[in-house]
Amino acid sequence: MLKKILLLTVVAMFTLWISACRSGSASQAQLRPAPDFSLTAFDGRPLSLSANRGKVVLLDFWATWCEPCKAEIPHFVDLQNHYGSQGLQIIGLSMDDDEQAARDFYQHYKMNYPVALASSRITDQYGGVLGLPITFAIDRQGRIVSRHIGATDPAVFESEVKKLLGN
Repeated sequence: MLKKILLLTVVAMFTLWISACRSGSASQAQLRPAPDFSLTAFDGRPLSLSANRGKVVLLDFWATWCEPCKAEIPHFVDLQNHYGSQGLQIIGLSMDDDEQAARDFYQHYKMNYPVALASSRITDQYGGVLGLPITFAIDRQGRIVSRHIGATDPAVFESEVKKLLGN
C-alpha cells in the first residue's frame, strides 16, 4: 500500500511539473491539425474526431485510477450539459488497461459524452501521454488550440470553450 501511495505521489508531482512547463495555448501560426481516430465508444456508437468537425472539442485522456481525472470529469459533464447545444463536444479517451473498470467508471460518473479506450497509436499521434489527465482543446476547424497536462482549473476550460464557441 505504501508503494502505491508513493507511486501516486510521484506521478502527481511529475504531472504538476509537466503541466507548469508544457500546458497552454498555441499561437495562430502554431495551430496544427488534431490527428483523427476511429474507435467504438462505450455506448456502441462509432467515435471519430472527424465526425465532430465544425464543433469545439475537448479531448480528454484520463484513467479510473487518476485522482485529478476524477476531479475534472464532473466539470466536463457540466460543460457538456451547458455548451453542448452551442457546439461543444467533449470526448473522453480512457488510458485504462481494464475496459470493464473504465465502463463502470463511465456509468458511475454519468459521463454524458462519448468515451472509448485510447490506443497506443492515438496517444503517440498526440505526442505521447506522459501524465494524466491531458486535455486538448480543438477548434471548429479541427486544429489543436491548447493542451493542458495535469489538473486544470475548470474555469480555464470554460473560458476556452466560450472563446472557441464565440461567446
